[in-house]
Amino acid sequence: MNSSHPAPAPLVDLIEAGRVAAEAAEAAGDLLRTRMTGPLDIHLKGAGVDVVTDLDLACEELILERIGGAFPGHRIISEEAGAVGAAGSGFTWLVDPLDGTNNVAIGMPVCAVGLALCAGSLPVLGVVHEPVSGRTWRAVRGEGAVGPDGTRLRLPDQPRPGRADKPVLAWIQGHDVDRDDEVAVPLKTMLERHGGRLLQLWAPLVAWVMLARGDIDGIVGYRPELVDLPAGALLAQEAGAELRALDGGPYRPSIELPPAERGFVAARPESLGRLLDTAEAVLDLAAGLPVSP
Repeated sequence: MNSSHPAPAPLVDLIEAGRVAAEAAEAAGDLLRTRMTGPLDIHLKGAGVDVVTDLDLACEELILERIGGAFPGHRIISEEAGAVGAAGSGFTWLVDPLDGTNNVAIGMPVCAVGLALCAGSLPVLGVVHEPVSGRTWRAVRGEGAVGPDGTRLRLPDQPRPGRADKPVLAWIQGHDVDRDDEVAVPLKTMLERHGGRLLQLWAPLVAWVMLARGDIDGIVGYRPELVDLPAGALLAQEAGAELRALDGGPYRPSIELPPAERGFVAARPESLGRLLDTAEAVLDLAAGLPVSP
């Protein structure tokens, strides 16, 4: 994973941690696969349109039990339960037990289970499991990413035919982004105008896996949710994607970043510059600065 600020040397066996995390994610995936097409108990979260289901909670309970049992000295931050466990070990797990809840709630099975282990504030291990296909991807900082068959996962050398000038991109935004946000609205518009297609999957971890595999060419994120960031970012970077902040500066997928500083551009190396130019133009426009033609 490319970073000018390496994470502290882990004091845990990352191979064993990866095994535990993958088994927990896959067990949650089995639960999802057997129950997602049945009736769900659905509740609104807060004042917005985001929802939580009984399936989220069941998967979360399963994962927390396994991770907490294997690593009782670690802190865990989970989508629904919040922060649990010890806070002073220097190790934190980020857990999204069902990324894509809104999809599942309307009968669209586009979802994932994600776990990341952070040493200090940066991810050193990431696991993403796709319940529908039963596939799992994982990455270790500095050691690369592997796919479901255990082979090294690397971006293809070239984008798919016809996509050099018209990249297929994914858009990720946090739940607190307003419909008339002065950055999100023009940025999405410009990405749609200059790209081949802009996907909004409602399941950010799925988008990260698609980037790591080369299925899409880039992701632009604006105020993304914390639990969706470390596992996916690590996976994509270890597969060869590059990440930058929206203003073009270095990007560290730290769990300490506030929402306003989590915006990013992640892309194939040859697509990065154009996406950053687009983001910079929108940020200048929002700040009232002149924009180059």
